[in-house]
Amino acid sequence: MNTMYGKSILNLTELTKEEFLSTIELAVAIKANPESYRGILAGKIIAMIFEKNSTRTRVSFEAGIIQLGGQAIVLDSKSTQMGRGEPVKDTANVLSSYVDAIMIRTYSDKMVAELAAEASIPVINGLTDDHHPCQILADFQTIYEQKGKLEGIRLTYIGDGNNMAHSFLIGGSLVGMDVTIATPKGYGPKAEFVEVAKKNAEISGSKIHITHDPEQAAKNADVLITDVWASMGDESEQKEREEIFKTFQVNNRLAVQAKKDYLFLHCLPAHRGEEVSADIIDGIHSAIYQEAENRLHAQKALMVKLMANL
Repeated sequence: MNTMYGKSILNLTELTKEEFLSTIELAVAIKANPESYRGILAGKIIAMIFEKNSTRTRVSFEAGIIQLGGQAIVLDSKSTQMGRGEPVKDTANVLSSYVDAIMIRTYSDKMVAELAAEASIPVINGLTDDHHPCQILADFQTIYEQKGKLEGIRLTYIGDGNNMAHSFLIGGSLVGMDVTIATPKGYGPKAEFVEVAKKNAEISGSKIHITHDPEQAAKNADVLITDVWASMGDESEQKEREEIFKTFQVNNRLAVQAKKDYLFLHCLPAHRGEEVSADIIDGIHSAIYQEAENRLHAQKALMVKLMANL
């Protein structure tokens, strides 16, 4: 029985451990044999709303729904009535009568939550200021492919306590990963999401650690991850952050603390020479392109779970 059918995915707290893992398993199966799933969403339409720029989210969702037999309608919020101030309630109800799901990539988590509350179809968070659940599915698929498991993995994220940090905390603690987040002081993840992770960890048996010491954080890590120091919307702080974050660059000095077979991930786009040195992101431990490819497979799996009543 597909318990995810009709659900909205806003920040991963909507999923049980079993649902999360079954989505990863489906993503692996779709990647291995895409022809077996071609047409499974025939006649289904997903509306994709963009307020933030996108490469991987836009192309992977659109290519994914087409490969599954459905179609995508891409909406720039500026060219819709949302851009003129139409209430979210009205947009949600109208789109629910036209399409089978909504994916939105925007700033406000509150607005996406309202969209999901008002819509009668699944709403997928394609990225917001506080969360990036679709990226986590792809990242965990990559870790599973590389390491053969998720439970017990030591995952270390170094950099800004942004939407990626929040999603690693929630997703990692859900599946039983030990998650360490290392940020400069004043740039840590929001306390509410650390608390969600700690509650998950009590059930899954994982460990959550928040620190300001990047070298200590990297010790014995199975997976090292970073992200840009200034996320979309924070570009004005770029120069200031470069100075504050300079000791948090993932480079050979730091990576030597991790396990010898560590895996490096970055959701992209990346700034080589800033949050990560070129020899790390382009080196033998890096799986950034496999990770990016897995956005397609993980999101296909998610759409099947949410849109096909199997």
